[in-house]
Amino acid sequence: MICLLKIEYFSLRTSPKKDQKAQTGLKNGEVYRNPTEVKMSQIVLPCHANHCGELSAGQLLKWMDSTACLSAERHAGCSCITASVDDIHFELIKGVGILVTCEDLYTDRQWKVCHAFATFVARRTEAGKVQLKQVIPRTQMEQMEYSLAAERRRMRLIHAEIITDLLSSSTAQLGECQEYQDAVPAERTRVESVELVLPPHANHQVSTFGGQIMAWMENVATIAASRLCNAHPTLRTIDMFHFRGPSHIGDRLVLKAIVNNAFKNSMEVGVCAEAYQGGEPLRHINSAFMTFEVLDSDRKPRTLPRLRPEPVDGKRRYQEAIARKKIRLDRKYIISCKQTEVPLSVPWDPSNQMYLSYNNVSALKLMDARNNWVLTSEKNKVSLYTLEENQVLCFKVEMHVSIPAEQTFHLLSDLRRRKEWDRHYESCELINQADEEDTLYRVATPSVSKGSKGQDFILLASRRKPCDAGDPYLIALRSVTLPTHPPTEDYTRGEVLCAGFSIWEESCTVTKITYYNQATPGVLPYISTDIAGLSSSFYCAFSACSHFLEANKDSLAALPPSAL
Repeated sequence: MICLLKIEYFSLRTSPKKDQKAQTGLKNGEVYRNPTEVKMSQIVLPCHANHCGELSAGQLLKWMDSTACLSAERHAGCSCITASVDDIHFELIKGVGILVTCEDLYTDRQWKVCHAFATFVARRTEAGKVQLKQVIPRTQMEQMEYSLAAERRRMRLIHAEIITDLLSSSTAQLGECQEYQDAVPAERTRVESVELVLPPHANHQVSTFGGQIMAWMENVATIAASRLCNAHPTLRTIDMFHFRGPSHIGDRLVLKAIVNNAFKNSMEVGVCAEAYQGGEPLRHINSAFMTFEVLDSDRKPRTLPRLRPEPVDGKRRYQEAIARKKIRLDRKYIISCKQTEVPLSVPWDPSNQMYLSYNNVSALKLMDARNNWVLTSEKNKVSLYTLEENQVLCFKVEMHVSIPAEQTFHLLSDLRRRKEWDRHYESCELINQADEEDTLYRVATPSVSKGSKGQDFILLASRRKPCDAGDPYLIALRSVTLPTHPPTEDYTRGEVLCAGFSIWEESCTVTKITYYNQATPGVLPYISTDIAGLSSSFYCAFSACSHFLEANKDSLAALPPSAL
């Protein structure tokens, strides 16, 4: 079989969408293409394959890095270098950023191979740092990806803190380092290799290709994994490649790898790349953590041998590998699934807070990006829209207020004050202020019919200020579970899948407020009569919201910006 590999990359950071057709400026029949989009097609030859005849992961990483760099340079207008590559999944998962597909040239069959997200920095010129231009907004998809890219950046920045907090929280959560009689000593898996950077390994700026460094790292990691299982391992995922410094022609790269921990069906290998020239000290260039599996004849993961960590530093790596596995499972459980596949209430704890917050905000952004809403009714300048897709009913309420957007955002962010304008909020208790952007609440609502119990909800409220001038303020809500707040006999536990406010600044004094909710069995009884046109309670509630904002706008005007 002859395979053609297609790699696509385009910049995700764009500005907000207005009118899609007007923005693109396309004539009838023309197909829009992102100006930063780059496509590479490569025939997979035997020299690119491993022992199984499959494309080598290292070769794939080189092609991905080259394609992504070309896209970054097309936008920046100057030379760029790889800063980091993350979210690398060698499996069939939907994604954008770097998307790799494979095509059988004999049958025209196509399938997805890998996706990832890369960050590049423009190379400094003699004039100093390069000021990157803003990408012109084009399509609804680009606007959505722009918003999600901001959330991924936020996760990257606090990833190390999550690991540290998880390790320091308690050994009970991660488990003690256990001894097994037949365990393989970690020292046996240690691999070290040296590579000389030659001109073919470098770009026109004489810097080593990031993809080449990643390929060398993947090679030593594969050898380390093989020494544990005495078989040929398959690379599944890579935690972030973080380039800490440059490498140039003539450098010697010292590549070190060791298995940090072995689980039932997977193992984590830590890899480090250091560089030196002559007698100078080693420079730390890159680090990564790679997850491998060993597949049997039916392509199912095999059970792996246990690992005996080294006495001192090995136990630290052993525990950190458990923490990273927990984060990967949380991430896969919360983020990688389609929205309809994620359970309504996911257990919350500090280790998965970052991913729950990401899922919370991204779900609201996806709902905000939809453009096929149907206007159901309008009253007192409050509009009610509905959207029904895949047997799921969503609704949104839209209105304008003559109050600055930032003040509106801060007044609506505190759910404890919502009972002042929303009769569906009987009480609201602040459970935990996780950080400046995420808060946990318990909300109690009255019964809908006589003789029935009221409902209570455990909600995670995630708030975001705009990343750029044209972005909205966001207040995203979703249900979570807390062991400290189990269901009680007095209330029926309700659940919210996706809800929240999108707050747009239309002028210095005019703000558009849009409230979204994906109707669940717990929410539907409160809004069904409004959607059917038999009640106007929602209009009354949002009219009361407008009066509440107007009455309290001066309470925030006197505060300094730091207090808001």
